[in-house]
Amino acid sequence: MRKKHGIIMALLCMLVFVLTACGGEKATTAPAEKDTLVVADGASPTSLDPRAANNNVSSRVMVQIYDTLVEQDENIQIQPGLAESWEQVDDVTTVFHLRKGIKFHNGEELKASDVKFSLEAEKASPQTSEIMEALKEVVVLDDYTVKVITEYPFAAILNHLAHPASAIVNEKAVKEAGESYGQHPVGTGPFKFVEWQSGDSVTLEANEEYYKGASSIKHLVFKNVVETTNRTIGLETGEIDIAYDIDGLDKIKIAEDPKLNLVEDLDLSVTYLGFNLRKAPFDNLKVRQAIAYAIDQQPIVDTVFQGAAFPANSIIGPKIFAHSDKGIKYQQDLEKAKILLAEAGYKDGFKTEIWINDNPTRRDIAVILQDQLKQIGIDAEVKTLEWGAYLDGTARGDHQMYILGWGTVTADPDYGINALVTTKAMGAAGNRSFYSNPKVDELLQKGRATTEPEARKAIYEEIQVILQEELPMFYIIYPKKSVGMQKYIEGFKFNPAGHHRIYGVSFKAE
Repeated sequence: MRKKHGIIMALLCMLVFVLTACGGEKATTAPAEKDTLVVADGASPTSLDPRAANNNVSSRVMVQIYDTLVEQDENIQIQPGLAESWEQVDDVTTVFHLRKGIKFHNGEELKASDVKFSLEAEKASPQTSEIMEALKEVVVLDDYTVKVITEYPFAAILNHLAHPASAIVNEKAVKEAGESYGQHPVGTGPFKFVEWQSGDSVTLEANEEYYKGASSIKHLVFKNVVETTNRTIGLETGEIDIAYDIDGLDKIKIAEDPKLNLVEDLDLSVTYLGFNLRKAPFDNLKVRQAIAYAIDQQPIVDTVFQGAAFPANSIIGPKIFAHSDKGIKYQQDLEKAKILLAEAGYKDGFKTEIWINDNPTRRDIAVILQDQLKQIGIDAEVKTLEWGAYLDGTARGDHQMYILGWGTVTADPDYGINALVTTKAMGAAGNRSFYSNPKVDELLQKGRATTEPEARKAIYEEIQVILQEELPMFYIIYPKKSVGMQKYIEGFKFNPAGHHRIYGVSFKAE
């Protein structure tokens, strides 16, 4: 009997040892055979054609597939990309020298003609025209040398050439695929397109001929996991390796989990409540001001973001050159808001809608705004749309109010402001408030063409003051962005624009 008891105890000890050892390894290392990395994001791409989609979700996939002439690193500094060097010939001309021998995923060699085709297509597209609005001409000097000429001196030219929409595509692949190219992309980047299951996932594989060397991650899957909580559960169960945009209490769960890491930093975006100025009553400034005075941002910071955000006071955030808070400060003042509504002819308030996409964070923001607006008699229904339908509807102007974010991914105010408020960018290009002010347009153009830093700063400060007065949108918060990941993930670098590159990431092996 003692012998049997001893055997049982020995087996139990062995079992405890095995379970403990396995548990410890899972916390810090990946299985030796693991070669697929799964990334969870909160929506699906709308297209993988750089000219057809200028949104964060699409860009996060496209930066794995494509390269640009120059790149911005995690410190927002310009680095060589497909161009190994360049020189500025004069105020409007820059010559780029391409790396030789770079292959597209279809086997075609990168040539200067592809650069010309890509940048001209970017300017011609309604979705991305504002990014290359300054472009006048692209001249092919030889197969590996290209001259980029702008209409005027453009201080932010390199920043804009590093934008994901400025990715270089293969002319032959685009023409052969026609309208389906956005579902069958061909780039020069570290990962090649394999499959897109609409609404579910995009699968990529390592480009073994990548000019910087092949990624150790052989397969890369981007999964659409709408709810933050479900992304967190996926991390906890091990089904997901990296999860983007972790919010609220889920951040605490990840930070306290010994198997997981949480990376957090202030990014380059602003979350805002936009008004459709083509529709009454939002064409009335006093109505917009009343709404601004009805809002208290702090509960959103405290409850939705658990303190990982700051109340916004301008269209561009504090990390962006020329950020200014000199404009009107809209602190919650319900009596003032009611007086403004009455002066606008809406003493008893009105009914309206706040559009959001299927994003839990924006839903939570909308619910708080809904409650705050009720206090001044505005009955706002929160209407949720799928991401693609949301973008299409706001581009057409079907909405009344809407919640959206905008990332100044170039870290330059030209991009951060232009796309949201310039007359040329109305609709799909970014100005979904349909705001138009000739003076602002003129100042934005002047800011683009001014190269002296202090002079540029003064111009953009003036623009920010005007926008605070005219309120085409109310700026809610500057968010910190959080990324959750397994402890065995190594080499991840947080990108302030949100376009995190998987190249350079590896698994800590057993």
